[in-house]
Amino acid sequence: MKQLAVIATAGARDPTVRLAQACLRSLAAMGISPKLDPRRRYSAGFTMLELVMVISIAAILLVIGVPSFRFMTTANRVSAEVNGLIGDLQFARAEAIKEGQTVVACASTDGATCNNTNLWNNGWIVCSDPLNDGVCDAGQPVYRIQKPFTSTDTFTASGNTSSLTFNREGFAVGLGGIVTIALHITPTVASYTRCLALSAVGTLTVQSAGQGNCA
Repeated sequence: MKQLAVIATAGARDPTVRLAQACLRSLAAMGISPKLDPRRRYSAGFTMLELVMVISIAAILLVIGVPSFRFMTTANRVSAEVNGLIGDLQFARAEAIKEGQTVVACASTDGATCNNTNLWNNGWIVCSDPLNDGVCDAGQPVYRIQKPFTSTDTFTASGNTSSLTFNREGFAVGLGGIVTIALHITPTVASYTRCLALSAVGTLTVQSAGQGNCA
């Protein structure tokens, strides 16, 4: 194949000219022979092939990146919701030991009193229980307030458990066994399911689907 001619100009020492000459020599080495018409002015731009390649690469990156981003945001949200209840139950237990009297954590929609529901995703509170009746009565000190979840996740306690009471020894009293509070996203995906298991001695355990009573 005939070598490309490199046009000499008066400004051959100019860096731009030298770069252009080097590019032409590279094209000649690759067997590409562009037809340059010195009477026409060429402008930089993208060819259709280049545009299609860029769009294809962008599409591949989106296909790979979007599911990963969705997984990350969902996992972080689930973790924050579970950890929120863990922290408040640990606080309730520690406060009961410190005060020497019962402290209650219960599902609550108004942030002031307990409501008889096992749906903890609608919010909960932690309060002092000087009357030892296992509920947060009006006028009793409320230590912690959790507002309803902004997501559609559900946080449901087994055995219709609507409140958890810790005594001065730190035990969870009145339980008929281990209480499991299961967190599910909507629609349910087992890999995101997390459960909080509370034993009568006050220990808390986080479980994934298939562990213990978590389902």
